[in-house]
Amino acid sequence: MPQITSADNPRFRALLKLHQSSRERRKTGLSLLDGVHLVAAHLEHIGAPEEIAVSRSHLADHEIASLLQRAHMPEPLVLSDALFRHLSSVSTPTGVIAVVKTPRQSALPAVPETCVMLEDVQDPGNAGSILRSVAAAGVKEVYLSRTCVQAWSPRVLRAAMGAHFVLRIHEGVDLATLARTYPGKVLAVAADGQTPFYSADLTTRIALLFGNEGAGLSRELREAAHDTITIPMPGKAESLNVAAAAAVCLFERVRQEAVKRER
Repeated sequence: MPQITSADNPRFRALLKLHQSSRERRKTGLSLLDGVHLVAAHLEHIGAPEEIAVSRSHLADHEIASLLQRAHMPEPLVLSDALFRHLSSVSTPTGVIAVVKTPRQSALPAVPETCVMLEDVQDPGNAGSILRSVAAAGVKEVYLSRTCVQAWSPRVLRAAMGAHFVLRIHEGVDLATLARTYPGKVLAVAADGQTPFYSADLTTRIALLFGNEGAGLSRELREAAHDTITIPMPGKAESLNVAAAAAVCLFERVRQEAVKRER
């Protein structure tokens, strides 16, 4: 297999642009999946990627060979290890990256289901962790404000560990308008909320609202909510990380639904 060793190679430059630039990802409609797990999840839920690149030292890796066979790509793009490291978001790359079509966003549903709304969440790790918790808790819909980190950035994708492929993710949404017209109960989650989260009924159609890591939810979005719930913290920590707060609330909903089914 021919190996690319020059940073001036046009195919490598195209991959590097996708890795570095959200504008390039939006313009091309393509995203990068970094790692065996993500590529395997895409194969399982979506299908074969557009292209697969492998680092030279990982060509003999059995997991990667299996992925290439499943994707019907016996001759991937082979990059020198030095070039491959420029495309990976981790210090120890697993040796495989795939180029995939970013799912085109459909129109917002006329009747949204139980969902999570994220306002101005900036950290890719937080956003990806929340998406992973949403998927694990069985919720299907996520709405991101215009000021959120891009959902299909490499670091968000890696943190979500394949959750993207089982969720309906809507970006650039006017959350205040959506919250005001939502056909269920809208619950803002905030440290200064009055209702403990375990006292709220989370088994009905609900929208859980989570805000920016530092500033929290905007006043406009809090005013659009029916209630503001909080996670009691008997310890001395000032607040919970937004990803941890989302996981706590989502799995309280799972717990309440299990209790309801047993009655």
